[in-house]
Amino acid sequence: MNKSKILRSIGLVSAAALTLVACGKSNNTANDENAKMASKFPQAVPEKEAKQGGTLKYAIKTDTPFTGIFSDELSTTAIDSSVAEPGEESLFDTDDSYKITNKGPATFKLDRKAKIITITVKKGVKWSDGKQVNAKDLEYPYEILANKKTKAQRYSSQFEEIVGMKEYHDGKAKTISGIEMPDGESGRTIVLHFKEMKPGMLYSGNGYFWESAAPYHYLKDIPFDKLQSSDQIRKKPMFFGPFKVQKIVRGQSVTWVPNKYYWRGEPKLAKIVSQVVSDNSISQSIKSNKFDVTEVVNSQWNEVKDTKNVNFVAQIPLSYHYLGFKVGKWDDKQGKNVTNPKAKMNNKALRQAMGYAMNVSSVDQHYTSGLSFRIPTLIPAQFGDYYDKSAKGYDYNLKKANQLLDKAGYKKKGKWRVQPNGKPLTINFLAMTGSSVQEPTVQNYIQQWQKVGLNVKLVGGRLSEFNSFYDKIQNDNPQVDVFMAGWSLASEPSPAALYGETSPMNYTRFVTAKNNKLLKEIDSQKSFNHSYRVDKFHEWQDYMNDEAYVIPLDNSYKVIAVNKKITGYSTNPSENSNGHQLWYKVSFTK
Repeated sequence: MNKSKILRSIGLVSAAALTLVACGKSNNTANDENAKMASKFPQAVPEKEAKQGGTLKYAIKTDTPFTGIFSDELSTTAIDSSVAEPGEESLFDTDDSYKITNKGPATFKLDRKAKIITITVKKGVKWSDGKQVNAKDLEYPYEILANKKTKAQRYSSQFEEIVGMKEYHDGKAKTISGIEMPDGESGRTIVLHFKEMKPGMLYSGNGYFWESAAPYHYLKDIPFDKLQSSDQIRKKPMFFGPFKVQKIVRGQSVTWVPNKYYWRGEPKLAKIVSQVVSDNSISQSIKSNKFDVTEVVNSQWNEVKDTKNVNFVAQIPLSYHYLGFKVGKWDDKQGKNVTNPKAKMNNKALRQAMGYAMNVSSVDQHYTSGLSFRIPTLIPAQFGDYYDKSAKGYDYNLKKANQLLDKAGYKKKGKWRVQPNGKPLTINFLAMTGSSVQEPTVQNYIQQWQKVGLNVKLVGGRLSEFNSFYDKIQNDNPQVDVFMAGWSLASEPSPAALYGETSPMNYTRFVTAKNNKLLKEIDSQKSFNHSYRVDKFHEWQDYMNDEAYVIPLDNSYKVIAVNKKITGYSTNPSENSNGHQLWYKVSFTK
């Protein structure tokens, strides 16, 4: 799982849509049983004899059209990432612990002493037009990421460990001096020269080098500032994965057919159709067997769990939902986040109080069929000892919320609290659309905040559509004080690409000297010592929970309904590329 499912290859990964669920009563015992059942689901469907041919229908669960940015470097949403799965492929395969292997399209060699990484794409790895993927195709993504004209959200200071990357990003150099192509642009090898080697570099999703290629011969004539809107990215994207685009219905569907040049061999399926389906239509789609692969909406689990002719596979993904507080802006000229000390939400007690007022566990226990659960920290438990199991997070505690606000000077004047300076306090909350239970869930949290005297209102008086939501977040819309969103994470746990000073995806825009210090220590030379790195991860989690610029909310089992006539489908990391199902293995059974 190389990129955050969205946000891809760099430790971030896509900004996943938040789909919290509803309010209403349900049976706790039944929900506990559902959670136990999900924990026992396999990660792959049964292996059976495969046949050639057939059209697989793949449901893309979303209440909004996909943006259709078919470029790893420029895409930021999990939805675009899911739509692109049949064509996209990472340069590297991994084992089930996300360690990079040499079984994928490219080989990888790290020389810690020389401070270099050598990447060689294998002969026969070809774009869907038959052209060999070459060294320039490996180097070009760094130009896309670092050239400010592309406005790439995935650029972060982690890339500046590559020699010459910062100079190129700042416009002081025309090339990236630390990326060497020893056999020329048409060769198959690049050598990356680093200022310092990092402990996560052996694992996919580490954020210090890119794990995708871009077809330079196909894109080279497009100016960087026109790249994201170009037909080559939006209408006729090119991939070296198992399938190529046959047809795009903008925002709604993509039809894929086999890439006859695919390096692993001919895919078994004749066609894949990736189609958008609204959350509210998912359960009926599963029950009627309309699609062959469909992600379950957890609030609808009880409606679909007895469906015949499907196999359910499940996993707890590397992801989480969070509450974010806007405390600054992105400075494009400086290429970094700038915190405003006078920002409305730049008061720790206020942020903490809002966290304690949220009844996340109750919402998850009662309204997601037991398939979602509160999390206490921004590092998921799947990361083993990096996860701080002693972290408490923000459990529901109205008394504590009130005490924090009182002590910080947010006194009540009538129904609502006012700011410490006596001025009225209105908090503008941005949340996105989702399933039918999203609205009542959001209203529930607003009511919880109102219980402690905080006048919280939805931006625009309603939930925001996905693309509009992220447009406001990424561009620091002044209407937004607080927002609720989610991350799909990279498979190397370093949080620098999401929460660093120079990360555009640090959407709260908080910057502190201590956070910079801890992030640097997590990825320092000293962190080649595992116990040292563990200690720093725990210290960072404790610091983030205390400061509460970003409050962790919950995660969920991801349950997928797969047609019983399908074989070869798996969610195991080693069976995926970039967090994407290796679709060339998927087929109908005989």
